[in-house]
Amino acid sequence: MERAELEKWNVGENLDALMNLDPRGYGVCRILYEGSRKAMGEPLAMRAAERLCETVKEQDLVFILTGFVLLPHRIPEMDGMVSSMLLARSLVLAFGAKPVIICPEDCVKAVKKCASVVGLHIYEDLKTVQELPYSMGVHAFTKNSNRASMEAEWLIKDILPSAVISVEAPGANHLGVYHNAVGKDVSELEAKSDVLWELLKQKGVLNIAIGDLGNEIGMGTIGMHIRQYVPFTGQGECICGCKGGTLAASSADHIITATCSDWGCYGLMAALAYLKRDMEILHREEMEAEIMRVASRSGLIDMTGSLLPGIDGFNTRMNTGIVSLMRQCTAYAVRYSRNSDQWFGPVIGKGFFQKRGEGS
Repeated sequence: MERAELEKWNVGENLDALMNLDPRGYGVCRILYEGSRKAMGEPLAMRAAERLCETVKEQDLVFILTGFVLLPHRIPEMDGMVSSMLLARSLVLAFGAKPVIICPEDCVKAVKKCASVVGLHIYEDLKTVQELPYSMGVHAFTKNSNRASMEAEWLIKDILPSAVISVEAPGANHLGVYHNAVGKDVSELEAKSDVLWELLKQKGVLNIAIGDLGNEIGMGTIGMHIRQYVPFTGQGECICGCKGGTLAASSADHIITATCSDWGCYGLMAALAYLKRDMEILHREEMEAEIMRVASRSGLIDMTGSLLPGIDGFNTRMNTGIVSLMRQCTAYAVRYSRNSDQWFGPVIGKGFFQKRGEGS
């Protein structure tokens, strides 16, 4: 292991640790991380960011699938939506890419309101997105399972995205049923964007799935592990009557699991900032707070049902704190790690990290 590899490895470890802090204390994030880390073999956020850097070029479309509609109010939650907007900004800054949010119709208003917070123009016509600078797109994907395949084919008839990233997007189980966290059937509420996901995977598009429970697109990648340890995911454990469990059937080439999906997405953006040596790629704390407020005022709710700004029960202060720690840890490595040059060689020579790299 060389010096640059060791630094990158440990920055990745820092980001994975931060996105999996467990303030609630019931441990699901730790369960998921053990499975996803074993499957991926290296720090999750950094691995996914490296694949984006290898793949995405200027003017490339990147699809971002997001938007989970919650019971009992039948309103979309903030988790997934907030970080997807910020990820769109990061992709523009990092690559000059053309991000497109794919979400249920319920989320479109919030997406359009939040676009100005991240400094991007927003259009529903994807050709316009490709033509104009500092632009992103939004597309309301169907909730009708009978129309989903046709709509997916139509979306990519002219050009394929270079990557697709799913952030807290609902995924159907092996019976085609979509569930909320505790196993209720929410199929009628959710966009069937996993149909688009599967089509893009078949066509060889780089795919990255971010989730925090198991009922999101891509979490079938570690399905056996999730069924064994996460409640409601196993056969017969859901409460809707389908008896198929909440586990999403879809899989991904790259998965990121975190305490909440937004934190996983922030880890991905921080890893991009590190690899590109540009801290502007990861938003600042002020933008985090502002977009949470705007998302809340635009009709999105916290997982708890509250109308106050919150992501999976975590308030603005908690979320800005996570962003701040990610920024500080990453910025230090970008700007000051050479101050510790005298340590890298002796540490590498002792062999501890060589063994870690080979064993992961």
